[in-house]
Amino acid sequence: MYDTGMCEDIVNIDISEAVIRQMQERSAGKRPKMSYVLMDVLQMDFPDAHFQVVLDKGTLDAILTDDEEATLSKVDRMFAEVSRVLQVGGRYLCVSLAQAHVLKKAVEYFSQEGWVVRVHEVAGSGDEQQFVLPVFVYVMTKFKKIPGSAQQILEICPEEQDKPMRMESAERLVEAVRDRQHYALLCSQLSKTPCGEQLSLDLCEKVSGRPRYTLHVVDSPSVKPSRDNRFAIFIIPQGRETEWLFGTEDGRRQLAASAGFGRLVTVALHREQRYEGMASIQAELSGKVMELAPPGLPARQQVPFLSVGGDIGVRTVRHCDSSPLSGEYVVEDVKGDDACYFRRLVFLSNRNVVQSEARLLTPAPPPGQKKRRKDKKKAGPAEPPTAIDKSYLCCEHHKAMVAGLCLLGSPDPVPGSPIAVLVVGLGGGSLPLFIHDYFSQAQVAVVEIDPCMLEVATCWFGFSQGERMQVHVADGLDYVAKLAAEAPAQYDAIMFDVDSKDLTVGMSCPPPAFVEKPFLQKVKTILKPEGVFVLNLVCRDARLKESVLTVLREVFPLLYARRIDGEVNEILFCQPSPEGRCDPTELGARARVLEGALQQPGRPWDSSYVLADMLQAVTII
Repeated sequence: MYDTGMCEDIVNIDISEAVIRQMQERSAGKRPKMSYVLMDVLQMDFPDAHFQVVLDKGTLDAILTDDEEATLSKVDRMFAEVSRVLQVGGRYLCVSLAQAHVLKKAVEYFSQEGWVVRVHEVAGSGDEQQFVLPVFVYVMTKFKKIPGSAQQILEICPEEQDKPMRMESAERLVEAVRDRQHYALLCSQLSKTPCGEQLSLDLCEKVSGRPRYTLHVVDSPSVKPSRDNRFAIFIIPQGRETEWLFGTEDGRRQLAASAGFGRLVTVALHREQRYEGMASIQAELSGKVMELAPPGLPARQQVPFLSVGGDIGVRTVRHCDSSPLSGEYVVEDVKGDDACYFRRLVFLSNRNVVQSEARLLTPAPPPGQKKRRKDKKKAGPAEPPTAIDKSYLCCEHHKAMVAGLCLLGSPDPVPGSPIAVLVVGLGGGSLPLFIHDYFSQAQVAVVEIDPCMLEVATCWFGFSQGERMQVHVADGLDYVAKLAAEAPAQYDAIMFDVDSKDLTVGMSCPPPAFVEKPFLQKVKTILKPEGVFVLNLVCRDARLKESVLTVLREVFPLLYARRIDGEVNEILFCQPSPEGRCDPTELGARARVLEGALQQPGRPWDSSYVLADMLQAVTII
């Protein structure tokens, strides 16, 4: 500072005589206005309000080595002395590695004294010095303490930003610094060795602090590295982050291997954010993602940005609301493969899971409308469709559940036969709607605990009630128990597709109470002897899953299971009598009969439905 002319009136203090003598000798004749004084920072001899700036080059870090009472007492004395010798409006600049206990102590002390506290990141792991941990400077500006005022001004200024961000509390400021430190350690690790496990992190918006991008770093050891295939960035189209290829570790691993890059960083876009296009995303991310580059990447290497079809996809939020039972949720339209659009219901408490999904119909051109001439100006982007395609089941587990109706008593099930079906869990209503529309004599009762979901299904997913479709807003547990007491053996098929609100349990569907033995016995009571109980089971806990299967076997003598490829879902078909046992080949034959009967003239049918495939892959448990 002296040699650059920034400031010449500088007093340096230290408790070491050797250091003072050495520095005096080094500056002799060169810096006449610079002085070196033997003095203890805990008891300085300077008068009050003597300095405009106090610069601490690591002294606080050296003193505050632990949380012992004697150590904290020393730090309080040091801070009190710093405060005493500083003028009002003066600044205490403290260079620190910002260990959590050090930062917390400094921030709490000076903010409670009414000072403005700002933390600057001044050197990170990407700098030429190659620090593993970033270096911070606390800038504490002294103000007169106003009695009774509880206002605190706490800010952080990350290395890559010019403007500071306001923090609402000391805890949040410490957390923000810790995030920067963890990120620096992550970048340091990634720059030296390939990562064995997939690493993930959120890049947040500067102003609000909300996540803007979610990144996953995937290394492919099988890819032989060359200059052009070391590193790439893959932008996941909006709304497709829940798909298996992008939303699971195995899917991302397959994506990285098929892309042919040694390290692939996948980037998911958040629904709460706005994005201008691929070029603006690339400009925004280029500097940050280079900090995640693999070891040995040549300097100034161009890194490709990849995507599906070269764009960032389309996501339109149609409806946002909150339910006392389900929490916050959104209804959104997204563009999928082959330019098809889908409407989705997502609970924000579990935003990586699509709760319900329906395909949207592309409107046909009006009768007599002529095709646009090729030489005319190209039309702008068409409006996304909004009508629901009720003939299409988006969820593979719903297809399997429908296929389970082949297990009903008759070896040749006919869609025109009268059947009574109970569905617990409405969601968007696509499963009960499909059964209602394709089984013309089916009487469908739906039980849904959340009245908001009935409103969502009706307003946004084309669901409607009628003579053969009734919704009962009730707790499924209570509804089944009441039926078991009043009207046993009345349903040909009972289907459970109900999610659990308790995310701490290793089973997200159904809630544990729905698979307890006393309740399952009530389910069996309201099921006809030749009927079928179909359960959508989503359980990641192996022990819990085995216990559920054990209970099911105790209640239902005949149990089939169908795993859904690429998903955690497993569809269980449970029957009250072992007499109707069929092998998978026979089930496949019955499914083909049913499939043929469902394909009536004038009724839409998706060629991807192969009910026989659904049942030929079952296992008997």
